[in-house]
Order: sequence, then structure tokens, then C-alpha cells
Amino acid sequence: MQGITMVATCLFGLEKLLGEEIDALGCTRIDTMDGRVTFKGELADICRANIGLRCAERVFIKLGECRAATFTELFDGVHALPWHAWIGAEDAFPVKGHSVKSKLFSVPDCQKIIKKAVATRLSEEYGTVRLPETGVKYQIEFFLFKDTAAFMIDTTGLALHKRGYRPETVAAPLRETLAAALVKISRPRENVLLWDPFCGSGTIAIEAAMIMQNRAPGLSRSFAAEAFPQIGAECWKTAREKARAAVRPTSFRARATDLDPDCVRITKESASRAGVADLIETSVLDARAIRKPIGVRGTIVTNPPYGERLMTPGDAARLYRAIGPVFRALEPWQIYILSAATDFERSYGKRADKVRKLYNGMIPCYLYQYFKSAPASRSDPR
Repeated sequence: MQGITMVATCLFGLEKLLGEEIDALGCTRIDTMDGRVTFKGELADICRANIGLRCAERVFIKLGECRAATFTELFDGVHALPWHAWIGAEDAFPVKGHSVKSKLFSVPDCQKIIKKAVATRLSEEYGTVRLPETGVKYQIEFFLFKDTAAFMIDTTGLALHKRGYRPETVAAPLRETLAAALVKISRPRENVLLWDPFCGSGTIAIEAAMIMQNRAPGLSRSFAAEAFPQIGAECWKTAREKARAAVRPTSFRARATDLDPDCVRITKESASRAGVADLIETSVLDARAIRKPIGVRGTIVTNPPYGERLMTPGDAARLYRAIGPVFRALEPWQIYILSAATDFERSYGKRADKVRKLYNGMIPCYLYQYFKSAPASRSDPR
């Protein structure tokens, strides 16, 4: 089975980073839209993408697409696809999906039509009216956008941000995929300390260490497509062996600190499970009391409370006012702060050199980037 079309989904704002990761795999990008990148690869790339992509949420096999302004068009388009190339006579094929800006807006109705069309095609191919659905699970997902429907099979299972190293989390955890993106944007380097003074469960520091060690994020977990006979165990074994062989020694160091001792404990345990404990220094420390170590180059990458799930907006604003002068005293260190507060710069006391919109789950956020030494390129807010 050659020349497979795949779709990798991601949090909004991470499409460019995800595309670059797909390029690095040697796959060919076909299309990019909000939250998804379509690309072409080989069968082995299903394994490599699931194990190695840091910013993706899921990897799908794309069966095809069709015009679907009516239920008849939807049924016919689904029926025409080669579902039997993947789904066996006894396999399960549940259906779920989304509809955006389309005439067929009822997701439950679309699910029923797609399920019926797939079942009809499989029954015709296998010469049976009974499909027990007791075998391998092939999760079908559809995406209807402006009356065009795309049909996919999920190869991932549990979302890719579930790396497996963080069974215990804090009250407002940062997704591993977003943490990896923040680290990539900050451009970590061997001789530059990366410090997260609001470490929570340590996700930013752990993802940074894994990136610098070239440790694939999916090495310690399983995937839905491992049950697909078309791929086979040997393909997954080879992909994992190559990923393990690519892990490299590094002199990089990260520091993860937090005011909450429980956060520091969870960070230590998670770093150990991730295999990067020797690269991360942890301690209980108030972010308002941090000081620049003598003779050390560093970068702050952090996700402080922003009044959504932790603190009130007023408490968050007061915290930003307190850390503003503390962080500015670290110059010429670079500072990267993720916050959902649209007035962050006013509270912090300095305009960012660059602001990038990202999403923490469904929460719109902004990454405030400070990388120019004073005087800032933009005037401070009044």
C-alpha cells in the first residue's frame, strides 16, 4: 500500500510548526488549513508520524472527500470510497465528526448517513448483510467544511498530547503539544538555560529536554493503528528502534520552579517517567523572587495563571505587575510568556517585541515574546 494521504490535526496556531515537522519526516505537504495539515507519505510514515510529531494532536488516514450539500451527495460520496481496503468484514467502524459552515449541519444525521453508506459498501464487498463489528476498531472521522466532506480513519487513538509521562496533573495543565510549540518558538540552545518559574506539572521543561535530547514524544505509548493488520508489528518495531537510536546526549539544562511544593513533586516524577530527569533542576521558588544566576545565559518560557482556571483576572493582573520588573531584571535573557489576558502588556509594564496568537485547548491565548534588550522597539504602555 503506497502513497497514502494523511491528515495531522493540531491546536489552532500551530499549523506552521506542525508543517515543518512533517517536512522533517520527509513527507510531502499537500494542504494546510486551520488546525490541520494534509500530507502524503508511505505506510511506514503512519508509525513515524504518530511516534515523532510533537505538535500534532492526531494522525488520520484520509480516504477521500466529496461534495456534500445534500444527504444523497453525502451517501454517494461515502459509498464510492474503498473502505474495504482497511476495514474487514468483522471490524468495528464507529463514526464521529464535525460540520462547519455547511448545509448539512446536523452531526448526528451525518453520522447515520455515513455509517449506512460504509456498511452498504462493506456488505457489497464481502457479500454479507451481517457486519458484527467485533474485530479491530477503525474510528471513522468526517469533516464537513463549506459543503465539502473529508473522510478519515484515526490511527492515533488517545490524543498525541497524552505522552504517557504525566498521569498526575495540576489544576490547569498545559497541553504537551502546546508546551512543545512554546519551546520550539523560543529556539532552545545547548548553552542556554531554559527556566519555567511557573512550572505546574513541568510540561514546558520536560518537552524542552525531550526536544534537545531528540527523544520522540510517542516512544512510551501505544496507538490505535498498532492493531491494523495492514501496517503490522514489524513496521512499528522498526519505527521505535529508529526513534530510540536517534536519542542523543546533550549538555542542555532546564530549570522548573514553582511556589507549590506539589507542582515541584509532580514535575520531578513526570521528568523521571519521561527519561529526562537528569536534565531538569527543580525547586520550590516564588517567581517574584527569582534572580539571574551569575554568568548564565538563559531564556524564560512560562505559562503563569491568567485568571481563567486559576486565580481571578484581578489576581492575575497583580501577579503580572509583580513579575514585570523581576523578569526585566534578567535582561538580556529572552522572555516568552503565554497568557489569555488581552491586557497582559499593560499589567506587565512593557510592550512585547512580538505577539503570537495560540490556543490552550479552546482558550484563545497570546504568546508575548521579549527578545530585544532595552530600549524596547515599541514604547512601553501607559
